[in-house]
Amino acid sequence: MAEQLMKNFFLFMSKNRTLNQAAKKWGLKFGAARFVAGETVDQVIQKIRQLNEQGLECTVDYLGEFVSKVEEAEEMATMCIRTLEAIHEHGVKSNLSLKLTSLGLDIDRELCIRNMRGILDTARSHGNFVRIDMEDYSHLEVTLSILRQLREEGYENVGTVIQAYLYRTAEDVQALGEEGFNLRLVKGAYKEPATVAFPEKGDVDENYKKIIRMHLLSGAYTAIATHDEAMIQYTKQVVAEEEIPLDRFEFQMLYGIRSQRQLELAKEGYKMRVYVPYGNDWYGYFMRRLAERPANVAFVLKGMFKK
Repeated sequence: MAEQLMKNFFLFMSKNRTLNQAAKKWGLKFGAARFVAGETVDQVIQKIRQLNEQGLECTVDYLGEFVSKVEEAEEMATMCIRTLEAIHEHGVKSNLSLKLTSLGLDIDRELCIRNMRGILDTARSHGNFVRIDMEDYSHLEVTLSILRQLREEGYENVGTVIQAYLYRTAEDVQALGEEGFNLRLVKGAYKEPATVAFPEKGDVDENYKKIIRMHLLSGAYTAIATHDEAMIQYTKQVVAEEEIPLDRFEFQMLYGIRSQRQLELAKEGYKMRVYVPYGNDWYGYFMRRLAERPANVAFVLKGMFKK
């Protein structure tokens, strides 16, 4: 019960616009530097290179939330393009991840799609891939609609994220697998009502296993994004039993979490990709990381008292 209350508290705090604005002035304090790789393009490229040298690949996310103006959305798109150009220029191994709301989805759908086209054109010119991060349930349907529209327009270098805690997820994975979409499979990090999401962890875990198997068997590329050792072992079991080629899936973890395990998986011969966020708009992302695991909160408190 205490753990759930703590999770709810940090998820609530993650939506506080006033604290988000203040956090931009604080810099990466209060432990945020553990989970956010820096504030500038140069800083994140340096981190990606270090991870590459350890046998890890990356997907980089320029953080941005609470975008409410056209100019802010266009600035985000410009930074995404700049990030892709830097990845190409420095020859590091990294994809790009982004949120549609940061590109103006809540302002105007066409603005968002225009920004996505520019980003995908840049990525395609460099042979790179862009992942659309999934957001809360209210954005699910429109995210999948835009994903499919972009595919119809000829963009093959785009995929999205599917969250196991939603009741509709297996149906979505079935359809998207048949359409050949590259998916990142996660448990889910937003607070959703029991009307749309499994309230019990055990049910989420079972659904996660179900969609892992489904998408691996679909023939489409699968990214299993988890820090849960049971899910890692389950994936290995399915891959071995079904003889899934190693180049048709990968494991993914967040920057700053289970770093040693990431290295071990890479040494075992699995592709291991690290989700590397950067930028000064780190507050919402940081709060969600604290909500996910009590150990993260303990780490931050320990760091604060050391100062």
